[in-house]
Amino acid sequence: MFKNMIVYRIAPQWQIGLEQIEEALAKAPFMECGATQERAWGWVPPRGEAHGPLAESVGGQWVLRFMVESKVLPGSVLARRVQEKAARIEQETGRKPGKKEAKELKDEAKLDLLPMAFTKQGSMWVWIDREARTLVLDTSSQGRADEVVTALVEALPGLSVSLLDTQTSPQAAMAHWLATQEAPVGFTVDRECELKAADEEKAVVRYARHPLDIEEVQAHIAAGKLPTKLALSWDDRVSFLLTEGLQIKKLAFLDAVLDGKGKDDGGFDADVAIATGELTRLIPDLIEALGGESERGIGAAAAPAGSVAPAPRTVTGPATAPADTDPESAPF
Repeated sequence: MFKNMIVYRIAPQWQIGLEQIEEALAKAPFMECGATQERAWGWVPPRGEAHGPLAESVGGQWVLRFMVESKVLPGSVLARRVQEKAARIEQETGRKPGKKEAKELKDEAKLDLLPMAFTKQGSMWVWIDREARTLVLDTSSQGRADEVVTALVEALPGLSVSLLDTQTSPQAAMAHWLATQEAPVGFTVDRECELKAADEEKAVVRYARHPLDIEEVQAHIAAGKLPTKLALSWDDRVSFLLTEGLQIKKLAFLDAVLDGKGKDDGGFDADVAIATGELTRLIPDLIEALGGESERGIGAAAAPAGSVAPAPRTVTGPATAPADTDPESAPF
């Protein structure tokens, strides 16, 4: 179910019921793009059943699904249509279109082509753990996450969230683990990482399917290269790739989890129960491995209702949105 994760902390004053969420999301259901509409988004039933609920509860965990559809219009096709229109004007009037007219021609060309364009759809799982006060999005792209958070804040009365903020930055922690060759309690370092120099050259060293407990990795750390990605396993149950921005990628449940899944444990409810059951224990352990949660991220200075909590001035963890270095990683 979840392949990636960006985790937000929900402000403690937010109290709402599942019925209120259902009612709020029903005001923004997903509808496919119109003929000349370039992009559309909205909420769809998580179970995939037509006319089903837009907010599901499984074992007290709330699951939503955000859908986006966009028209695929290649730049070369659009440019050719604009050139055709410009050539026609030049032939009829003897003059070339100016900058303002060229922009208008581009808009006209886009409207001409959109009804014939192919569409692509993608969705994102959204998980709300009310007891733990976490909002988890199934993406590693901060830009995609920002869009969904904005939609949630606009839809759900009083919702206020901030990116999870830890006492120790993931980059500093990962560098320490690699330099000392000691993983935090409950975790093991796997066979993939990326190291990047902080100087102007920004040299990058990547290891894939390679042991990391070697002197060469320690030498890179000592020379000033810092980890931007590191593969980890938790409790021999979940493997993932941790990034410098506290984003989790390549999330996978290991045999210890899957072996306990019976033949009849298929379907939406079982998948949600397994995923949330493991991740509700993984997230606190990861926070502890990163020195615990910063008090700035726990709502000590809560944002006004219906807004994203402001970032603190001094940041040791990703309390503010990190740069979106992987914008295409999400399915839309």
